[in-house]
Amino acid sequence: MKTYFKFWFLAGLCQVVVCGCATTKMRPTVSSAKPIETLPAASVTSLDEPNSSIQLAAYKPDIGENNSSDSVVTVAPSMVSPPQAVPSQLAMTVDDLIALALSNNPSIKELAATTQKANGYKTQVGLRPNPVVGYQAAQLADRGTDQHVLFAEQEFVTANKLELNRRVLNESLRTQLHELEAQKLRVATDIKIAFYQALALQRQQDLIEEFRGVTERGFELTRKRQQAAEVSKVDVLQAQVQKNEMELALRQNQAKIQAAWRRMAALSGVTELPPVKLAGEFSNPSNTLDWESLQTQLIQSSPEHAAAQANVMRARAEYDRHSVQAIPNITAQLGPGYDNGTNSGMLNLQIGAPIPVFNQNQGNISAARAEYCRAVQEAQRVESSIRSRLAEVSGEYEVALEAVKQYESLIIPATRESLELAERAYNVGELGFVQTLVARRSYFDANLQLVASHAQLASAQSRIDGILLTGALDPVSDRSGSDSLRGLTIGQR
Repeated sequence: MKTYFKFWFLAGLCQVVVCGCATTKMRPTVSSAKPIETLPAASVTSLDEPNSSIQLAAYKPDIGENNSSDSVVTVAPSMVSPPQAVPSQLAMTVDDLIALALSNNPSIKELAATTQKANGYKTQVGLRPNPVVGYQAAQLADRGTDQHVLFAEQEFVTANKLELNRRVLNESLRTQLHELEAQKLRVATDIKIAFYQALALQRQQDLIEEFRGVTERGFELTRKRQQAAEVSKVDVLQAQVQKNEMELALRQNQAKIQAAWRRMAALSGVTELPPVKLAGEFSNPSNTLDWESLQTQLIQSSPEHAAAQANVMRARAEYDRHSVQAIPNITAQLGPGYDNGTNSGMLNLQIGAPIPVFNQNQGNISAARAEYCRAVQEAQRVESSIRSRLAEVSGEYEVALEAVKQYESLIIPATRESLELAERAYNVGELGFVQTLVARRSYFDANLQLVASHAQLASAQSRIDGILLTGALDPVSDRSGSDSLRGLTIGQR
């Protein structure tokens, strides 16, 4: 009976300790702690000024109702749609190809996976330490005076370290979400450029076939006129050369079309994309763009720039986190027990904390300050890169736009009229065959150049619409972070 009472007493006290002191509850997703203050708009000039920053324009993808830097970012279980089958219709539009690429491009799936990884790390670094429950016996060799204790131990994290951990990884997650949006734009832009290049080749194919018919009819007409002793054999040979050149141009263009479809298949993430007729039209803008205002709009709406801004906030949050690392956690141990020597219960209480004498986390604080300054400079580099790419695209756009205007309004009409006059004069014997060949070639080349200029203009416009983001199959950025902050938090390592 006495022994039964001892164990009943120990078990009861242990249950009280475990239920009252050791049981922990996971924090809710949305934090109620005080948010990190927005950094002032200033330039970083020294590593001793961690509070310096630059004012960056915000890009806000569809990641929730609240897109502020203090909001908690969450991700859906699946970030990308399942693979989409290759359409089997007789004609494909640019929207069909973009939808196919967004569903199958491996870089998008890779970034979706890194986003899920960042979300997992964000959850992990905010978890509280597990309690420790154990049994302790003392004076076992001294019969009748032995002591038995069941204890529960819990480490209490101070200085809001777990919440600061979550803030760091929350910005890493936000960075990956911006990177995912940027990659979708890269894929869409590259698909558009490839589509318009293939569409131009398709238009050129029609022109070559049409002109080949003209050269064949011209060759037959020249042979008949030679038989009638109206022209020399030289004219027949020149007509045959032009006919053979069109045959060569047709085969070369067919090879380019096949290569263009293979490239679109690779960009779309499918192994094969059977060539079909492309349905679409080239846009025909009449006026140039306001490049200064467009530059500002592109920077403000760029997910690439927004990712750099989120990385600055991550670096600032990490600096704030390392700044409180030296504040010691508190470890408490409560142990109810029974002393056989006095036939009475006992209750032990132990509270301890490490003293930051040698390690005050000074190395990590210095590194975090340097990383913050590096992130600020990276954001400035991204902004300069956007300006540089826009300058390059603006030149291509202006050149192509001017070419389209000139060919449509002046060059094509002039070469068409010249060809018509040359054909009529040749038929009545007033013009030599060489001049007729030159007129035909000029009209043909002008039409090819017009299509090429349309394709160049569409390519430049696609890059502008895609916020100057290209590189659908380039290596993607993985800045999802790690769970190392939790190891730094628990046990004050």
